[in-house]
Amino acid sequence: MDIAVLGTGTVGRTLAGKLSELGHVVVVGTRDPQATIARKDADAMGNPPYAVWQAEHPAVRLAPFAEAADFGELVVVATNGSGSLDALTLAGEENLAGKVLLDVSNPLDFSQGFPPSLFVKDTDSLAEQLQRAFPAARVVKSLNTMTAAVMVDPGRVSGGEHSVFVSGDDPEAKRIVVGLLEDFGHTDVIDLGDLSTARGPEMYLPLWLRLMGCVGTPFFNIKVVR
Repeated sequence: MDIAVLGTGTVGRTLAGKLSELGHVVVVGTRDPQATIARKDADAMGNPPYAVWQAEHPAVRLAPFAEAADFGELVVVATNGSGSLDALTLAGEENLAGKVLLDVSNPLDFSQGFPPSLFVKDTDSLAEQLQRAFPAARVVKSLNTMTAAVMVDPGRVSGGEHSVFVSGDDPEAKRIVVGLLEDFGHTDVIDLGDLSTARGPEMYLPLWLRLMGCVGTPFFNIKVVR
C-alpha cells in the first residue's frame, strides 16, 4: 500500500519506519522538507535530526504535506494534536477525499506547562474535528493510547497481549486500519464504534501521562480483561 505519514517527530518516524519495513511504500509529509533536512540539532524530545533518521531509512521519501497526501492511499496523522488541522489543511482537501485518515494524534495543550490539559474533550474529540473539517476523508482513530514504540511492537510490553482501540464511521476504513494493527502484532483490537467514541481514548491521555510518571517507563498499555 502507498502510505503517507504526516509528521517527522517520534511517532511519525516510528510508524513510517515500521510501515516501510512491512513492505509499504511510505512518504513522510512535512511543512518544508528543505528546512526539515537542514536541521542540525536534536528536537524537543531529544531525537537526532531528521536527516540522521532519513539516512537510516533511504526507502522513505520526504515531501511537502500536499505531495505526501496526494501520494498516499492511506494517510496517517502523526503530528502534534495542536497542529493536526493545520497539517491537513496544507495537505489539501482534494488530496484527502475518499482516503482512510488514520488519526493517532492527541489534543494535548501544553500552553500552561505540565501536566497538559486537553483542548477538546467531553462532547467532542480531535478526531471528530478532523472529520468535520474534511468530510470526504474516512477518519479512523487508533493507537493514540500508547507510546510510539508500542504502537508498532506490542511485544515491548510484557507478553504483548494488551488492547488497542479503533473508532470510526466507515466500516471499510476501520477494516483497513485493523489489518495494519494486526500486521504490527496487535491481537486484541476493540472496535469502540462510531467516531464519537474517540472521545474516551483521547481523554485517557492525562491518565497515561500520570501513569508514565508513576511506573517510570512509557512501555505499558491497557489490557481489557473480559
